[in-house]
Amino acid sequence: MKNQTSITSVLLMSLSDDQETISVLFIFFLLIYLMTVFSNFLIILLVVTCAHLHTPMYFFLGNLAFLDMSYSSVTAPSMLSHLITQHWSICLSECKAQMFFVVYFAGSEAFLLSFMSYDRYVAICWPLHYSQVMSWGTCAQLASLVWSTPLLLTITYTICLRRLTFCGPNLIQNFFCDLPHLFQISCTDPTTNVLILIIVGGTVGISAFITTFYPYVRIFRTVLRIRTSDGKSKAFSTCTSHLTVVLVYYASITFIYFVPNTSNLLTLNRVVSVIYTLITPLLNPLIYSLRSKDLKAALQRALHIHRLHPAPATRR
Repeated sequence: MKNQTSITSVLLMSLSDDQETISVLFIFFLLIYLMTVFSNFLIILLVVTCAHLHTPMYFFLGNLAFLDMSYSSVTAPSMLSHLITQHWSICLSECKAQMFFVVYFAGSEAFLLSFMSYDRYVAICWPLHYSQVMSWGTCAQLASLVWSTPLLLTITYTICLRRLTFCGPNLIQNFFCDLPHLFQISCTDPTTNVLILIIVGGTVGISAFITTFYPYVRIFRTVLRIRTSDGKSKAFSTCTSHLTVVLVYYASITFIYFVPNTSNLLTLNRVVSVIYTLITPLLNPLIYSLRSKDLKAALQRALHIHRLHPAPATRR
């Protein structure tokens, strides 16, 4: 029997009812989004154009920058539009599409962070074999897994949603659509969908979690065996940026998906959602740019070349 959809639109939760607060939030989030797009695009540009950044570590960093820019673009423009128009209603198909890309990009980042951990593990624990293990062929294969595997998982979730009927209430307790939100407004028992989410998503998520953090156990053991303090500092410095990004990612994901969305934690859940969808994509390039000497040197070199060879004036 074909599913019948009783509601055609959903109502997102407004971030504020005060007009002055809304104006401040709009300006703040607009600046955050523009800075996110600019900083991540700058990293991608530097990684592509600077020959000394053509290494596996910066190849994965370029992928992370593209993921952050894409993830932020799924939620930020629509949220800014809702803020300025104060029209928080969207059609159900648009809500499902937003859910699709939110889940897809979040899953892709989990895979990417695990492969970045593996890259750091090989670089520190097997430095003599690094170029052989992390060849460009291997990097291409890992990148294909980053972009393809979460797509298959997300398509599976989307197909499972077809068995659900949405007949109200149509209020979503957040400013964007995600998979748990659609379960909450379904008038069909979503138990089967939740089980699929737990089994499939849990298996993949736990696997990504283990493959992300386990290499650091080996890394710390290797670093502790280094006798000189300078050697230890240099080894840790190559991992600090990535480990910081990993901790922020998993802390946000854990709170959003595993902490019960009760009325007492509703406001806190929305704050964490804002941090994860808007602030984190900006923090990632800032963390890497502040910690990476190669990135800072590439940026300084690019600015220096631009000063020496300014763009010619356009004739009128």
